[in-house]
Amino acid sequence: MARRYTAFLVLAAVLPAVLVAGPAMAQLGGQLGLPTALPGGGVAGSLDRLRSGIGTVLEPVDALGQDLARMVRARTDRLAAFVRTHRDTVEVDDLGQPARAHELLLLDPDDAGLKVAGEAGFALLETGRIDGLDLPYARFASPSGESLAAALRHLRHVLPGRTITADQLHFESGSAGGGKGGAALLAPNGGRIGLVDGGVLPGPRIVAQAGFAAGAPCPDDHAQAIVSLLRGAGAGAVHVADVYGRDPAGGSAFAIARALGWMAREHVPVVSISLVGPSNPLLARAVAAVLAQGMTVVAAVGNDGAASPPSYPASYDGVVAVTGIDGRRRVLFEAGHALHLDYAAPGADMTGIGLDGRTRALRGTSFAAPLVAARLAAYRASGADASQSLVRANGEARPAGARVGRGILCETCRKGI
Repeated sequence: MARRYTAFLVLAAVLPAVLVAGPAMAQLGGQLGLPTALPGGGVAGSLDRLRSGIGTVLEPVDALGQDLARMVRARTDRLAAFVRTHRDTVEVDDLGQPARAHELLLLDPDDAGLKVAGEAGFALLETGRIDGLDLPYARFASPSGESLAAALRHLRHVLPGRTITADQLHFESGSAGGGKGGAALLAPNGGRIGLVDGGVLPGPRIVAQAGFAAGAPCPDDHAQAIVSLLRGAGAGAVHVADVYGRDPAGGSAFAIARALGWMAREHVPVVSISLVGPSNPLLARAVAAVLAQGMTVVAAVGNDGAASPPSYPASYDGVVAVTGIDGRRRVLFEAGHALHLDYAAPGADMTGIGLDGRTRALRGTSFAAPLVAARLAAYRASGADASQSLVRANGEARPAGARVGRGILCETCRKGI
């Protein structure tokens, strides 16, 4: 067992280097990566070279390496199929990431920049500021006949030095199935929590809901299960921002940024985000803005495995990054990672309530992040500010090794209501 564990650490340390060998490769093994040509036979060929390069240390974990490779291939295939299915609304950007088709974002636009972009064939869709954050932006449509990737390169060429990005998509990081489980429930603590996810049904402790995508708010099983966990963990009031609605290109960086602005206007002290995607300059600025206002942002590290590139928004500075554990305190095998890790919470051997009112088994870091958010919200409700709530959480967290950050929070919170 010791050899397997040591070899796993070596594998986890080396695989990201293989997967991020270049700008396109950086996306292959990631949370939103799509197929990219790899010299020498793709993912399998890279793993073969990896094994030969580090010798027999990998022999005891050959099966583990194959599992990680399968996770990469499955994710790649799944997302490639997603883009093919929604080719009218979803496109791949210049980094290989799924994004809203034909749309580009320019941050801090001015009249001169808008004029140059228009003369270059970019149709202006909208200019504005994200409410609650005062972040100025412009949205453009790509020129006819240009792919999103080509349009991004084109606009950056005519507007050098400007911050220009695709509106990249973010995906949920957990799943629900059948099953039963149980754990202690916490009494409502008065803590107010924001949830950026899908929509939910009206119900106890849902005090506000807003939509930031076409057809939103639209009830969603993933978000409904999370809300049931928040209730089980004692949340007093929940604000829900639906960034998906009925839009195949929902979950975009722009939608999440607008949702954070709404949470700021509502003075929500703690916000939980169980979505993962790539780093995006607009979302990075939105997160920094709400943190500066005193909000605590909690995010899941995703379920793309230890070999994946860092997930966002969990990797942004100041965000509370959360991984998941099972009922035996083991970090989930599929748990992704961020550039830092703060806490762990239950992410398996737990149950929640779906849209149909039935109890179902839950698995994924999606379900760990809101439990940490519930504890931080309880501290905020008692008068602690953002920094003080983290100090209290550090005191409560149960140590269980380096792979759980500063420790485990809400360990008995395993049942949604």
